[in-house]
Amino acid sequence: MDLLEYQVKEWFDQMGIPVLPSQRIDHPTDLKRLNIKYPIVLKSQVYADDRVKFGGVKIVKTTIDAIATAQNIFNLPIWGELPEVLLAETRYDAKKEFYLAIVLDTAICRPVLLGCKETNIDWESPGEKMQYVVVEQEFSSFYARRLGLKMGLQGALMQSVSDILEKMYKLFVEKDLDLIEINPLAVNVSGEVMALNGKVRVNERAINRHPEIAKMATKMLARKRDSQASGILGNWDGVEIKGEIGILANGTGSVLTTLDAVVNAGGKPGVLLNLRHSFLTDIKPTTFCDRLEKGLKILASETNIKVILINFLGAIPDVKQMSEIINNFVQTDSTESKPSISNGSSQKSQTTTLPKLVVRLAGVDFNQTREELAKFSTENQQLIIVENLGEAVKQAVSLANFNQTLENLPSASKKTKQAPKNRRQKINNIQTNSESK
Repeated sequence: MDLLEYQVKEWFDQMGIPVLPSQRIDHPTDLKRLNIKYPIVLKSQVYADDRVKFGGVKIVKTTIDAIATAQNIFNLPIWGELPEVLLAETRYDAKKEFYLAIVLDTAICRPVLLGCKETNIDWESPGEKMQYVVVEQEFSSFYARRLGLKMGLQGALMQSVSDILEKMYKLFVEKDLDLIEINPLAVNVSGEVMALNGKVRVNERAINRHPEIAKMATKMLARKRDSQASGILGNWDGVEIKGEIGILANGTGSVLTTLDAVVNAGGKPGVLLNLRHSFLTDIKPTTFCDRLEKGLKILASETNIKVILINFLGAIPDVKQMSEIINNFVQTDSTESKPSISNGSSQKSQTTTLPKLVVRLAGVDFNQTREELAKFSTENQQLIIVENLGEAVKQAVSLANFNQTLENLPSASKKTKQAPKNRRQKINNIQTNSESK
């Protein structure tokens, strides 16, 4: 469950993390009773990103301008979401900006401290400039100072950032968080540090352990009873779309990249699953390969899914088991009766065809897995192995379109005695054209 920025700032303030003087704005007229000095920054409080790009963040210098700007922002949808609250905040002149975060890495089941001297960055696809420290034992200031050293910080700035990291970690543990992020952490000419923006993600399984968080979640669901709510408090770390191509990936960035590539290639994405995190229905710790096996079963049970596209980047733990899990899946009886479990609810069992599998693995750690899967693919036409995402998407879309065409062909019962032969000829022609493309 993600919090809005003003809620995050309240938690930061309680924990002693420096934040700017601010005020919650529920209506434009609240700005007549503003308790902070101008100029101020008005920020739309929505869960969607890119607020600045869409005009959801504005600097104003007078009360009249503030009221007019607030009216515009309240009526400004960002990715289809209208704000119910704005945040008015003192303007801050930053000399330097940094990125800080603590994330629960479910792959290694440990918290990880992250830091970078650049701010326009995603923790799930950070690149070489992101520094990290794994908290392997009980937390101490040693971990915070170690990250500061890796970031190249010195003197008073090193001490300030270390203190903030310690307070972030305390909040991370107390509130059972999956992610706490300051982006950016700003430094002014006097050397003072300030958390200008923050993000907090609460572990869904821990919500009921915290009455104040449970109350926030209840209000959130009451306001968001449409599809947006499932994105914040969904049944799994993924998205359900009624298309023919299911997607499995190991990170939010790779999921969205694959989704865009499929849409741009003319395909129709189905259920999208991020295997980086455990599913909300898991009550025990899971490994990546556990989630891979479960994810394959989830997608195979969806009757609309004709092709499963796997896109794994970088490195994953227990990679040796991956080829065995995929091989076992493609060898499953294709006419096996499988129960549908869409949206986590069981439905009537039905006979389905096992989806074909297109696998793209990018990274040197997958070399052996690719070789093993290549052997399996020569023996089983259900499995296709490629290294390039563009080729993987092309194969998946082609297979999905081919299966859809087969389903749309008229049944033999509506044809004359020559119909079966004609139908087989059409299938052969379609398959030949698909392969030539």
